[in-house]
Amino acid sequence: MALKSFIEVHPDSHFPIQNLPYGVFKPEPASPARPGVAIGDYVLDLSVVASAGLFDGPVLKNNSDSFLQPDLNKFLALGRPAWKEARAMLQKLLSATEPALRDNAALRQKALVPLSKVEMLVPISIGDYTDFFSSMHHAKNCGTIFRGPENPIPANWFHLPIAYHGRASSIVISGTDIVRPRGQGHPAGNSPPYFGPSLKLDFELEMAAVVGPGNELGKPVDVNEAADHIFGLVLMNDWSARDIQAWEYVPLGPFLGKSFGTTVSPWIVTLDALEPFACDAPKQNPPPLPYLAEKISKNYDISLEVQIKPAGQENSSVVTRSNFNHLYWTLTQQLAHHTINGCNLRPGDLLGTGTISGPEPESYGCLLELTWNGQKPLSLNGTTRKFLEDGDEVIFSGYSKGNGYNVGFGTCSGKIIPPP
Repeated sequence: MALKSFIEVHPDSHFPIQNLPYGVFKPEPASPARPGVAIGDYVLDLSVVASAGLFDGPVLKNNSDSFLQPDLNKFLALGRPAWKEARAMLQKLLSATEPALRDNAALRQKALVPLSKVEMLVPISIGDYTDFFSSMHHAKNCGTIFRGPENPIPANWFHLPIAYHGRASSIVISGTDIVRPRGQGHPAGNSPPYFGPSLKLDFELEMAAVVGPGNELGKPVDVNEAADHIFGLVLMNDWSARDIQAWEYVPLGPFLGKSFGTTVSPWIVTLDALEPFACDAPKQNPPPLPYLAEKISKNYDISLEVQIKPAGQENSSVVTRSNFNHLYWTLTQQLAHHTINGCNLRPGDLLGTGTISGPEPESYGCLLELTWNGQKPLSLNGTTRKFLEDGDEVIFSGYSKGNGYNVGFGTCSGKIIPPP
């Protein structure tokens, strides 16, 4: 029999009892931040559940203060046994057949807060942030645009998940405005480099893995055990100033073209909730080196969509429909490769997938590809865009379709505002 909650959940909701994603919220502006899970149109306050002594399983009864923290890091550090125990307990507590919360009006009043009333925060304290480059279609398109079609993808790309170290301090929660960055761009002719607001501001459709338990410095994580170090996934928009990036990135890679802002969705959907949507990852050719060779190589079937609401318009236009399953390098390969040199990951670290593009033009994950670097302007409700303009809002959404329910991520949005 299908799992059902005593809380009414609309069939189109991203947050049924099969999901229960984790976030951090404030019920009132002056309240301290606390962890919660989303259920339908409510957030279940885990600090209330913990204080009521309901986390009584073998792992969490001694660690229930994990839910009295202003972020999820302590809970992430406990690892998969704690995550599974919490999920089983919360699904039982919220189920239609369990009276503990359903029939306790006072506890219900305290524990269930309407989502419309809360302020969502970045749910983790992010010590480090790494951005990968794991979509073959994206790599091929970018290489073709900048280097030509003869040899668009460098040879090393097929042997290792390429990445760079991003900037954790400028990761912001969905709904935060993004200030158009200023910087240098390519000089024209014999002139000095351009300096001013970016003229080629772009979105990047990504997801990001949230690291759970880390690893000791000098001790890599085995690729077949890497999933135990990944708590779940969020939507991520790694905004990109293409003109600044193009001028600065040789020889050391992205810097100011990326570090001005990265937006994440508020809800972390756990790998346990995504497990029913696991699917085979693409066949890798050439076969990866032994440290990246997985016994089971899997992706997840997560439908992704990007909408742009142009400045001054009421309606948004869908510009991209992609899927997480287009990634060539898997989450577990990314994490194993990250640690193979002995690098130590820590709870709350964020690993971005890189732009997730599919094979068709309508599945490209950024404006650089969609407009072919501005050569083919995009039509949006009667207006056109080569790149983002001030006042434009970009909205990501993503979900996996179950039998009569969705496991979704909500939205990840941000609006471009001019520099001061």
